Amino acid sequence: MIRVLVQSEAIDVAAELAAHDAGGHGASASFVGRVRGDGGLRELFLEHHPVLTESGLAALAAEAAARWELAALTLIHRVGGMTPGETIVLVLASSPHRAEALAAVEFLIDRLKTDVMLWKRETFGDGRAVWVEQRGSDQARAERWDESASI
Repeated sequence: MIRVLVQSEAIDVAAELAAHDAGGHGASASFVGRVRGDGGLRELFLEHHPVLTESGLAALAAEAAARWELAALTLIHRVGGMTPGETIVLVLASSPHRAEALAAVEFLIDRLKTDVMLWKRETFGDGRAVWVEQRGSDQARAERWDESASI
């Protein structure tokens, strides 16, 4: 079962984990991404394209399911305004074996930063507002999965 959501509402991590693990899978891995409060950050706003963002996440989830034997996959990304400490993204992957669940989670986090249409604007306590550029390290992490697919 693959479940992908894009939502502006808060992510209830405990409820999502309970629902995801209801299948009695052998191994489950998770990633919870939260807004950092570095440098006096007051708000992180994620802009998205209503159709392309969700279809991009769905394509990544389908690719993960094709690469590894997954019993269940949940991928939820928030959009809109968030404050430090709030959950931005939740990835849950289950498989009969831990290695596949862990690899799927890492793949999804690495690739969604480069493959999915999301734009981040940070607003700080001093009034500055800046759009966040993609970092070279994000691209490098994403590309290593391309290399591993061709081995």
